[in-house]
Amino acid sequence: MRNTEVEGSAASGESPDVARQRFVDALATLIAERGYAATSVVDIVRVAQASKTTFYLYFANKQECYLALLASVTDDLVADIRQSVDSDAHWHNQIRQMLTAYIAHLTARPAISLSWIRDLPALGAAARPIQRRNFAELAALLGELASNPGFQRAGLPPITKPKAVMLLAGVRELAAQTAEDELDIEGVIVPATDIAISILAAGQ
Repeated sequence: MRNTEVEGSAASGESPDVARQRFVDALATLIAERGYAATSVVDIVRVAQASKTTFYLYFANKQECYLALLASVTDDLVADIRQSVDSDAHWHNQIRQMLTAYIAHLTARPAISLSWIRDLPALGAAARPIQRRNFAELAALLGELASNPGFQRAGLPPITKPKAVMLLAGVRELAAQTAEDELDIEGVIVPATDIAISILAAGQ
């Protein structure tokens, strides 16, 4: 950690993690208010009630702060799903619980969910690490589900990478198109559950 970062945090009475998170939270607020494209670093520091100098201790630019926000959102999503799934339930019910938690997470953060769809791809190559991280975290969560009692009792085939890709990409695209069309995103839970069950049971 740079000395300037330590000094800046000490002067404000905040830990570096808390100070950094204030900027991330400020950007989340601004995306909900005006969108990512219309937000500037000046806006972020104003909402965070901090200085540009402090902002640049943690982030090189607005884009870097945005990617940190999306990483945090992914962590929250995985935690929400993990807490929502009953590992002893029938695996069909676990899939429904997982997808219900996924959709609830999206609907609780509609502006950020739409930003993920519209703004992140526009970053080009810079978007790939967070996109891959999001997929890897969710794929790992699927692996956890496959090893729990409810899944083990069903004697399902292993969740291979192709199955994980088809399931996660399909659900994400269905949710994205539904959100962009401003339809009821909760309406995707039943068809997504049916499709997920079919994919995971293939080869049984």
